[in-house]
Amino acid sequence: MEPIKAVLRYSDGAILKGYVRDLHPHRATFYFQPNAQGVPPREMGIDGLKALFLVKSFEGNSDYRERKELMGGYHPYGDKLEVAFNDGEMIQGLSVGCHPEQPGFFLLPPDPKSNNLLLLVVSSAVKKLRYL
Repeated sequence: MEPIKAVLRYSDGAILKGYVRDLHPHRATFYFQPNAQGVPPREMGIDGLKALFLVKSFEGNSDYRERKELMGGYHPYGDKLEVAFNDGEMIQGLSVGCHPEQPGFFLLPPDPKSNNLLLLVVSSAVKKLRYL
């Protein structure tokens, strides 16, 4: 599996950018390589993470205002969910096989024009999960 660009957001607000591989929602570890020359990948745990964002680019588009709610007419396959994080942030998205008892679950972002391709939501960072 090729490394994928990712942004790690921690519950304390810290952010790391780099590349991930071996990312599965039912495992509490993955391999991460920081976005720096010569730094080898290392196995990391999801402890303290809020979510892991698989992204198109590390820069994104600061002028674009991403939607946090599902858009009308945008209905790929999956369960419609609303996720309320422990820090109060909320996001909607689509998930296939969401099992909150697992370490995490994948969530397809609500905005197809977003820089985010897919999120791994860390279950321990979720205050409330609601099916829409």
